[in-house]
Amino acid sequence: MCGFCGEIRFDDRPIDLGALGAVNESMQPRGPDGRGMAMQGRIALGHRRLSIIDLSTHAAQPMVDSDLGLTVAFNGCIYNYKQLREELAAMGYRFFSHGDTEVVLKAFHAWGTDCVQHFHGMFAFAVAERDTGRLTLARDRLGIKPFYYAELSGGLRFASTLPALLAGGGIDTDLDPIALHHYMHFHAVVPAPFTILRGVRKLPPATIRVIERDGQSRDHVYWAPVFETPPEERGLGFDDWQDRVLDALRTAVDRRLVADVDVGVLLSGGLDSSLIVGLLAEQGQRGLNTFSVGFESVGDEAGDEFQYSDIIAKHYGTTHHKIHVDSRAKLLPSLPGCIGAMAEPMVSHDVIGFYLLSQEVSKHVKVVQSGQGADEVFGGYHWYPPMANSRDPAADYARVFCDRDHPEYLRAVHPRLHGDDYSRDFIRSHFALPGAEAAVDKALRIDQLIMLVDDPVKRVDNMTMAWGLEARVPFLDHELVELAARIPDQHKLCDEGKCVLKAVGRRVIPKEVIDRPKGYFPVPALKYLRGDVLDMVRETVGSRKARERELFQRGYLDELLAAPDEHITPLRGSKLWQVALLELWLQNHGV
Repeated sequence: MCGFCGEIRFDDRPIDLGALGAVNESMQPRGPDGRGMAMQGRIALGHRRLSIIDLSTHAAQPMVDSDLGLTVAFNGCIYNYKQLREELAAMGYRFFSHGDTEVVLKAFHAWGTDCVQHFHGMFAFAVAERDTGRLTLARDRLGIKPFYYAELSGGLRFASTLPALLAGGGIDTDLDPIALHHYMHFHAVVPAPFTILRGVRKLPPATIRVIERDGQSRDHVYWAPVFETPPEERGLGFDDWQDRVLDALRTAVDRRLVADVDVGVLLSGGLDSSLIVGLLAEQGQRGLNTFSVGFESVGDEAGDEFQYSDIIAKHYGTTHHKIHVDSRAKLLPSLPGCIGAMAEPMVSHDVIGFYLLSQEVSKHVKVVQSGQGADEVFGGYHWYPPMANSRDPAADYARVFCDRDHPEYLRAVHPRLHGDDYSRDFIRSHFALPGAEAAVDKALRIDQLIMLVDDPVKRVDNMTMAWGLEARVPFLDHELVELAARIPDQHKLCDEGKCVLKAVGRRVIPKEVIDRPKGYFPVPALKYLRGDVLDMVRETVGSRKARERELFQRGYLDELLAAPDEHITPLRGSKLWQVALLELWLQNHGV
């Protein structure tokens, strides 16, 4: 896990290595163990290293293979790199390191852009070809690893984070009205290629972009799950699907143990993270480090789930670390650092939970497994079961997921930012795509390919990497995702959702953590704004910078400030916090 950057020029102007160096240095938290820059013709690459596999300098990046004429900068982990290394060695390739970066480089030489079809893992990378001047950019199937870029006059610059690009200067920082609409409607999910800033875009997941020396480029989407049970699997019963899911999950968890350092687990106490702990214990892991975070309660809303994480920790004898966060003493002082770590504005309350949890975890391990993705893959959210009988799937999905309707948006933002109902248009167009016929499958697909990428997965990547911590997500193993897409809907929707995964869980872990109300990392202080938090929000939206920006209409802000608890989104988020968080992010990053 690392951070990388680069630039390609299409004219005769030299690359500004000072600006690119500033981009690279701004990602120091993502890669505190080393740094490097390499230039080849009109292409320059930079890298910040977090040493996980092959801790020696032989695996330093950017990695140059002069014999092959290739240079690579890579972020992520290829879990099957040892098997691929053997295959490539049998083809005649010789290796000078023992890590996965060189496997990416050799695999690209052997198979070209088809190399991604051989990879099990999470990755974003750039490969420069010396002889052709061609640059190839790639991102993993489910967008676990980020990839941002900005078009420059006569060139293109890219990096692992949006703020890193800002550090290099020359970026159009005007707000993008389409992205703003998504932020305010689609629960702060801004689908690729958009970002909140007009001058920065992101490479979509499962996409390869080949850029020629003259600037001509072509994109190829190389993967997408198919939500259909094939004929050969239509006779399978519920127990058969359980067997297949359990086998695939065992494989996914085992793959993510590949490391030359210890691997821990983020243990919320729910089904997903508890299953990971149970499967690791089943594979013989002992003395496993597990980590949980909790906050104080607000009213009737509990701020932690320690009672459930304690059950798992005791049952499996893990070395368990519980981090309790006092909002007054730690949450507010930590918010600037948390917001600074956001590549894009993230409104979910539990972002600060992951940030503070990652700070503590990084003191003990450099790699953790996490349960993100299980709800989106196996149908765990409350909006899936009602979709089974939907006559208007796109509208029904928007009703339960979207934070506002378009008329409220027009009341909220300055008229210069008004436009079409972009978010609902996007939902309708995505639901109309082929490959998912049932309403539930359409909802699962948009959540897996869009929402998951730019909310839970981005949240985990940004907050863990802020502390030089690598997070691995076994529920997003692409073979497991493909399997889940083939499972008939009734096996996912029964038992109030996530049925087949719950049945698998009862085979492995104590049932007390399964047969209970669904939870998450709750941060009530950012939902029910009061006291110091409300004072900070009031000061932010009323600040001189916010007034000069004229992003939100004063009447709308006054309405939210007058009764914050009354303005809660369908997903139980604070509309006031959403507005304040965007302004806080813009100010934090000097926009």
